[in-house]
Amino acid sequence: MNQYASTATLKPLSIIDLAAMKQRCEKISCLTAYDAGFSALIDKVGVDVMLVGDSLGMVIQGHDTTLPVTIRDMVYHTRCVSNARQRAFIIADLPFMTYSTTVIAAKNAAKLMQIGGAQMVKLEGPRIECVRFLVDQGIPVCGHLGLLPQSINQLGGYKVQGKEKAAAEKLLADAHELQQAGAGLLVLECVPAALAKEISLQLTIPVIGIGAGVDCDGQVLVLYDMLNIGTIKRPRFSRNFMTGAANIEEAISAYHQAVKQALFPTAEHSF
Repeated sequence: MNQYASTATLKPLSIIDLAAMKQRCEKISCLTAYDAGFSALIDKVGVDVMLVGDSLGMVIQGHDTTLPVTIRDMVYHTRCVSNARQRAFIIADLPFMTYSTTVIAAKNAAKLMQIGGAQMVKLEGPRIECVRFLVDQGIPVCGHLGLLPQSINQLGGYKVQGKEKAAAEKLLADAHELQQAGAGLLVLECVPAALAKEISLQLTIPVIGIGAGVDCDGQVLVLYDMLNIGTIKRPRFSRNFMTGAANIEEAISAYHQAVKQALFPTAEHSF
């Protein structure tokens, strides 16, 4: 989308539109969003996807992890975001322990879509049966592999995943299984750039990277990280787009253009 083309005459993007972007090798830009004000601004700039992430637990609520975030929190913030957008595709996270069974997952996903206005829900890990069940109910699903913030107590820290051969092979196999189960999108977090490139090439669904190199089909960052706002240290894979920008709108536009032109991430922001 050309900068500052009016969103008022545009219909919301769909998962079909995102798949078409992959087919024509157009990079997909994505940012997290948590409220109506930022939603309207991100949408105005032309960012393709807004992810209402459970990262709100850290950047909005001030927790050390995403684990305290509830489904009620997610529905509230998703509704705020969806109320203000006109074009961007909206994905909402299913938070910790809200998809422990397929039925529980479906009930919580329904809340995010019916009340929150999400067009797709995201869940972490190779939850193949859960993904298949949700898709069978007509619920679009985004997978999430690599670093899984909801599993931080098992992982023991925020570390790059898939560096060893066996781990890389499992990541690739899990990605294929998620696609076969019906996932329409995949997020790869903190994985080696070469592995992310291979997964993106092999899958037919769009792959969105965060700390996963420039060769993914698109990129996502936490909004507050790329604006250099917050109480926690900005991750290595992020970049302060406020540098050189006159205001927040310019910073978001700079991010959007950098993703579209495959200028971000650089090697400095990859593993």
